[in-house]
Amino acid sequence: MNVIFIEPSFPYNQREFVRALHAAGANVIGIGERPESSLSEELRHWLGDYIQIRSVVDEDALLKAVRYVQDRVWVDRLEATIEAHIMAAAAVREKTGIPGTSTRTAWLCRDKPAMKEVLREAGIPCAMSTRARTPEDARDFADSVGFPLIVKPPSGAGASGTFRVRDAAELERVIDESGLSAGHAVAIEEFIEGHEGYIDTVTINGKVEHEFITHYYPNVLEAMRERWISPQMVTTNRIDEPGYAEVREMTRKVIEIFDIGTSATHMEWFYGPKGLKFSEIGCRPPGVGQWDVYNAANEFDLYFEWASAICHRRTATPPSRRYSAGMIALRPECDGQITGYSGLDEIGRRYDECIVAAHLPDPGSPTQPVEAGYMANAWMRVRHPDYDSLRSILDEIGQTVRVHAR
Repeated sequence: MNVIFIEPSFPYNQREFVRALHAAGANVIGIGERPESSLSEELRHWLGDYIQIRSVVDEDALLKAVRYVQDRVWVDRLEATIEAHIMAAAAVREKTGIPGTSTRTAWLCRDKPAMKEVLREAGIPCAMSTRARTPEDARDFADSVGFPLIVKPPSGAGASGTFRVRDAAELERVIDESGLSAGHAVAIEEFIEGHEGYIDTVTINGKVEHEFITHYYPNVLEAMRERWISPQMVTTNRIDEPGYAEVREMTRKVIEIFDIGTSATHMEWFYGPKGLKFSEIGCRPPGVGQWDVYNAANEFDLYFEWASAICHRRTATPPSRRYSAGMIALRPECDGQITGYSGLDEIGRRYDECIVAAHLPDPGSPTQPVEAGYMANAWMRVRHPDYDSLRSILDEIGQTVRVHAR
């Protein structure tokens, strides 16, 4: 089987998808923006061939490269795992006859107003939302729905460019800061009160073969705005308990409505006073190295499971559910340069056997802003058989470890 994989070297964990495809028996052809000489020897070993183009989101450049490959070998699959690459890859698939996620599915999984409109019509509970093309559109929506509101880019991943708007004065400020006043459309929706989490799957022909449920502590917008918070993402091993049945059922309905075939998915949700509400979905794996958390929790290789689904339409190993696992972000006390750490020895003595990975930049390393995300500075991954015990351990790490900077 010949599989084209988009951008195999950046970010770093992209190489894991290539490794897994190679292990599953695929001949992997990489298309990326970096010169082949910059790829590691190990990555070049896993790749059967590599083509450099100016931009993997340039549909014409990507199409030219894919057709170059098709002139030489039969191409069975064209895979992209980064949000920004999904639409270009889908368009090229349709122009070249390669199976995989369609442009309709890719667009619905990327364009948030269209996503929610289709799902509301299908009976999936979502926040009220619209696409605002002008400041007046935003003001009219606020008049009809009330505050607070969420304003975000119509497409994209993560919390970048997302605003919580509490009143009319804040709305006017966000109209300018979001680019709406300059003619850039935004998605605007009611604020949903409640706890936030996500469910990730690997599907084969629309059937969920693997699934994992993760909780945010605290919710993303708060975590990305406050330096003093050490935010956590915690994956439960209690997924079969009745309390998760509703979100698992919703996930399957959304996958069916959007006609997601053989793919990874990442669906976010809220649960609060208004019950379970759909937030958004991507037809791609989650970010922040989350599959590595699932591997630690379940004692298997989810990258290989995905590759086996892509290449052979089957998975190889069931998840053990032996552990709950999570990661905690450790923020520097200020921006500047990291000068050192305190509390690490104490945490190591207590929980060394639970810590499965850690990233602790060397003193002298520049800090990254809070808004840069969960893995921008220091972090730890931890696992424990009991979910509640894991939460307590992560809380203790957040209260004990300090990242000093100046």
